[in-house]
Amino acid sequence: MNVLIVDCYDSFTYNLYQMVGQLNENPIVTKNDENINNLPKKIDRIILSPGPGAPENAGNCSKIIDHYEVPVLGVCLGHQVIAHKYGGAISKTKPVHGKTSEIKHDGSKLFKKIPKNFKATRYHSLKVEQPLPKEISVNARSIDENIVMSISHKTKPIFGVQFHPESIASNHGNQILKNFLYGV
Repeated sequence: MNVLIVDCYDSFTYNLYQMVGQLNENPIVTKNDENINNLPKKIDRIILSPGPGAPENAGNCSKIIDHYEVPVLGVCLGHQVIAHKYGGAISKTKPVHGKTSEIKHDGSKLFKKIPKNFKATRYHSLKVEQPLPKEISVNARSIDENIVMSISHKTKPIFGVQFHPESIASNHGNQILKNFLYGV
């Protein structure tokens, strides 16, 4: 399986790279501002990495989603990119850096084989606002602050998580990646 990880200039990108590699896949990493014509021709999955800044400044992430039309997982900034791409609003929130929160999910595809409530680590100062466009579903929220923690497109295999499944302090991160790689 060809997994493209789009690096939004964040140190967590290589944690995602390592996790995907441990699942017996060989990910390809490209920067978010790479010319689309220079990207590999055949890609089976895309992961949009965390990163600094706002989704409207995340390079070619949105164009890459359109170019390949394959399943996409956005993490943190990648999650916000997905919401923004489909018309969702992004707003500032109280910055969190390494905060562990209890997350409650709806049992959708990304969360199969994961307890209804689990702990995940957050690093962000922006959040996805509601209401969201009709084609986007909310699949998880933080219990402590009721912030949207996961979204999905209703008709396309496109998913986002605000938390960091690749963080050592997040529970079930490997299962979330397995669900994305092999279950969508």
